[in-house]
Amino acid sequence: MRSNRRFQRIALLAVVLSLLLTGSGLTRAMAQEKSLYERLGGYNALAAVVDDFIGRLVADKRFEKFFIGQSTDSRKRIRQHVLDQFCAATGGPCIYTGRDMKTSHTGLGITNEDWDEAAKQLVASLDKFKVPEKEKGEVLAFVTSLKKDIVEK
Repeated sequence: MRSNRRFQRIALLAVVLSLLLTGSGLTRAMAQEKSLYERLGGYNALAAVVDDFIGRLVADKRFEKFFIGQSTDSRKRIRQHVLDQFCAATGGPCIYTGRDMKTSHTGLGITNEDWDEAAKQLVASLDKFKVPEKEKGEVLAFVTSLKKDIVEK
């Protein structure tokens, strides 16, 4: 008799907790929002944006000076580093193994004007693939955080 009441109390407690969690929105809070990586569409979607972006930079006469003397293999390596960095920064499974941005860009003489033009190219790539405004803003916020290490005074 005593164990029957104990079972009933436990069952009642389980039902009450279930109702509280379901009805209060805690389950929604517990189910976190997807990562930016997932919301962007994962690796292949990021790769498409990065490929388009790098292609735009290489084709733009303003950026020619930054790619002079680079072999096709070197450009592929740069592309992979950019992709890995975007993947890692958006919460994906990639690991960025490249150098820090300051080391990678010191001596290139990148100006604010160069930065602004490259940012326009990135926005054009994001727009081409119809990246939603929220996600586009998050990507641009990450990229903007790198500006201080890329643009030389």
